[in-house]
Amino acid sequence: MKIVAMIARYLLGAAFLVFGLNKFFNFIPSGPPPAGVAGQFMAAMISTKYIMLVGLFEAVGGILLLFNRYVPLALALLAPVIVNILAVNILMVPAALPSGVVVAILWILVYIRVRSAFLPLYQARVES
Repeated sequence: MKIVAMIARYLLGAAFLVFGLNKFFNFIPSGPPPAGVAGQFMAAMISTKYIMLVGLFEAVGGILLLFNRYVPLALALLAPVIVNILAVNILMVPAALPSGVVVAILWILVYIRVRSAFLPLYQARVES
C-alpha cells in the first residue's frame, strides 16, 4: 500500500502542479469554451481572476505533494478544489466526470496513508 500511495501522491502532485500553473501561463491550449452554463461559469471565473486563486491552491498543493512535505496540508488545500471539480462535472459537464473521479481516487489513496494526521478533526468535542 505504501508504494501505491507514493505513486498516487506523485501523480496527484504532478497533475495539480501542471494544471495549476496552466491557469497562470496558459501553456495547454484549451480550445473553445464549453457551451451553456459551464461556459458561463468558466467565463465568470476567468473574468474575476478567481481562476488564479484556484490555480495557486492547485500549484502549491502539487508542489507540496511532489516534495513530500506537509502532505496533510496539501491534501487539505486540494480537497475543496476536488469537491468543486466533481460538482462542476456532475452538474454542468457530465462528460468530464471520469477525470474528476480519477483525481478523487488518487486523493483518497494518499489520504489513507496520512489519515492519522487528520484524526483530531474527527473529535466531537475538544477538551479545554
